[in-house]
This record gives sequence, C-alpha cells and structure tokens, in this order.
Amino acid sequence: MLNPTKLLSIETRSNVDGLLMFACFSLLIIGFVMVISASLHLGVKMANDTSHYPFKQFFHIVLGLVVSGVVMKTPIQAWEKWGKPLFIVGVILLLIVLIPGVGIKVNGSIRWLSILGLRVQVSEVMKLISVVYMAGYITRHSDHVRHSGIGLIRPMGWLSLACGLLLLEPDFGSVVVIVVIAMGMMFLAGARLYQFLVLTLLLSFAAIFLVYWSPYRLARVLSFSDPWADARNTGFQLTQALISFGRGEFLGVGLGNGIQKLFYLPEAHTDFLFSVLGEELGLVGVMTIVGLFSILVLRAFAIGELAEKRDETFSALVAYGLGIWFGFQAFINMGVNMGMLPTKGLTLPLMSYGGGSMIVMCGAMALLFRIQYELNANNRSSSVVGSEA
Repeated sequence: MLNPTKLLSIETRSNVDGLLMFACFSLLIIGFVMVISASLHLGVKMANDTSHYPFKQFFHIVLGLVVSGVVMKTPIQAWEKWGKPLFIVGVILLLIVLIPGVGIKVNGSIRWLSILGLRVQVSEVMKLISVVYMAGYITRHSDHVRHSGIGLIRPMGWLSLACGLLLLEPDFGSVVVIVVIAMGMMFLAGARLYQFLVLTLLLSFAAIFLVYWSPYRLARVLSFSDPWADARNTGFQLTQALISFGRGEFLGVGLGNGIQKLFYLPEAHTDFLFSVLGEELGLVGVMTIVGLFSILVLRAFAIGELAEKRDETFSALVAYGLGIWFGFQAFINMGVNMGMLPTKGLTLPLMSYGGGSMIVMCGAMALLFRIQYELNANNRSSSVVGSEA
C-alpha cells in the first residue's frame, strides 16, 4: 500500500523520480493496451487492417519518447529564455490552423495541422507553451503578481489573445484548461487572495456568457443535466458512456470483451477511452487510473516544492503548472466520461489515441523529469563544495 507521506516527500536521492516514472509508464502502457482494445474493429472499418490504429499509436509513443529525450537534454535555463518566443510561435500556429485549406477540420472543429503526415492539435502545444510562458512572466514580475491587480491582468491579457483564437476553432475546453493553469500558477506564486477571487469571478462570468451565447455549448450543458431526456440524440454519447461503466461493475467484463465500443460509443479510442476501460476493467481499473494520476500530480507538486525551497522559482512554477495541467485535464476527461461534467473534447493525458497530444504530453513529462534531475545535480554539487570547505 502506498504511503501518502512518501508521495509528498520533496527529497529524492536519485536522478530519476521512481514513483513518477512508474506512474508515467504505467499510464502509457495501460493506455496503449486500451487503445488496442478500443480500435481493432475501427481499423478493419477504416483501413481493412486490425493493426492500423495500434501501430500508429505505437509510433506516436515512440516519437513521444524521442522528443522526451531531446527535452531531457535541454537545460531549464533555456526554457526560461525561450518563453516569450515560444508564445509568439504558439500564437502563429493558432493563426495558421484557422487559414482555410490549411487547418484540418474534424467533427466541425478546425484544431489540427498536418506536419510530415502527423496530425498535431495546436491547442495541446499551446498548453505546454502557456506553462513555460506563465512561469517566466511570474518569475520576472513576482512582486507585481503578489501585490498588484495589474500584475494579474497583464499575463491574462496576452493569454486572452491565444484563447480568442482557440474559441474560433472552436475549442472551449482547451481555453478552460489554459485559464485554470494560469490562474493556479499565479495563486501558488502568492497572488493576493481577494484580487485572485475577483479575477476568478470575472472569468467565471465570461465562461457562463460564452456558454449561453453559443447554442451548441448550451445544448451540451442542457443535455448533460439530463442525458436520458434525449438519449438518441444530444445525450447519446453520455448515455452510452454511462452504460459502459454500469456494465463494468467491480472487475469489468474482461479486456477486449466490451460491447459499447463496437456499436454504440463514439470516439471510444480517443475522448471516451476511459469509458471503455470502465467497462472492461471495472471499478478496479478505474481506481487504478485515478491512483496513477494522483501519484503523477502529487510528485509534480513535490518537485515544485523542492525547487521553491531552493529558490528555483521558474522550475517550481513549471512543475506546478504541469501538475495542474495533467491533473485538471484528466479530471475533466474522467468527469465527462462519468457524466459529472458536460461533454468536452479533451484527451486523457498519456492514454488517449492521438499523435500530437501524445508527443506534447511525453515532452511535458520529460520537462518535469529535467527539473528534478537538475535539482538533484545541484544538490550534489552543493554537498561536494560543502564537504571540501
């Protein structure tokens, strides 16, 4: 049984955080197995090949690990230096994806670019860039963030440009994730509580207005409140997901034996992979995934706390931001699958099918490992200097 105090311990003795590594690779492996289970029949339908989606997902994971290796070799100081240029690149990518004929349209949304034959969801790239940019801004303007309302509004003003472009795709879910990441990082950086609450209230009103103003978003919220009222139309996806969890019970119907993925549940290998897992592996499988994401988030915050204690502000904020991102996006995906939240097109980190998403999230985790590596390396250097003195 895992000891919660161990998960929260900020001191590590090796270059690699064992618990974090265990959580990451467990999620990758379980996710890959579930993608295989959820997509074999789709491969026959789309390409007359049962291995079509599993092979592509394996390729995505390999690419993600290659990118992770590059990120691990990149010093954190370089990421701090590149924050502003990366943000500009992210905005340019968001503009490019909206150019007619360039961005790829799927299910009514234009969110993807094709790069060397690989579909990249620009919003996932923007989430990582937002973490790096916000960490750099707060590090440079920590006094303003802590003591001035303008210090809170200025970075949100720049992020609103990116969020406005995301809304044009439209991708409301990614906007919510980016805003939560930014707000969470500023709160952990020491923003005054009353200023933080006022900004949160204003953003909440803006979100309510966007939902009310958009007919399809309002329809999703209304169908979420009672999906069974229109189970064959607006509530179809959610009702089928709930049936999946109901069939799974405690131990599940067995790996590969799920029925919902075959005939009823749309996007079973992407946004609703968690429902397939709930049907085939039951409550035990669901709680295992929740536990693994809990470990990931707790370790991210532990690394952030260690960096903060050693006055590595940028590293600390990046670690906090990555923990908020993965934890919040996983919470939304699971909540949508279980009928706790309105339907949103957000993947389950490190698990759902998708090339761009997998590569970006593997790179994000490598950035967290790089922070931990540098903290331990600096600690050893200090210990050696201290002993020589």
